[in-house]
Amino acid sequence: MSQVRDYTATEFLRDGRTVEIRALRPEDRAGMLAAVDRTSQQSLYRRFFTFKRGFTDREVDFYISVNFVDHVALVAVLEEDGQPVIVAGGRYIVVRDGEAEVAFVVDDAHQGRGLGACLMRHLAALARQAGLRALSADVLPENAAMLKVFETSGLAIKTRRETDSIHVMLQL
Repeated sequence: MSQVRDYTATEFLRDGRTVEIRALRPEDRAGMLAAVDRTSQQSLYRRFFTFKRGFTDREVDFYISVNFVDHVALVAVLEEDGQPVIVAGGRYIVVRDGEAEVAFVVDDAHQGRGLGACLMRHLAALARQAGLRALSADVLPENAAMLKVFETSGLAIKTRRETDSIHVMLQL
């Protein structure tokens, strides 16, 4: 799927700014780590369900080294002070035939601008193109912004309350 590896699109955010949605590249390692550094512990907790003080080299390798077949990752890049800056990321990982788990993170300064919804649209389109039938996610009940991204995605949604999370299933 070399075309997914080269994926790029331009979108407009709610505030009128232009954002590039593109495939994650191996050379994005420093940019991704910088984005994580700009993300609060609370936001990282919502994404990983545990407090992360940092990532091991092995974890970083896993998040950066995607094959664009059963692990697809996109980043949102904004221009900040004349430089391209990764401000959000989304990915899906195939967990069983026809289904992938999806996850997102947006750095705190850029939350509430529609980046999650934007990444969701592009990941859903790529997943559909790849022949997937469903995307799933586990979301903390207090993560209203992420739940709203799923609810307003335009995809058929089913939710199930788990002990510590809400399991979301989206039909493609």
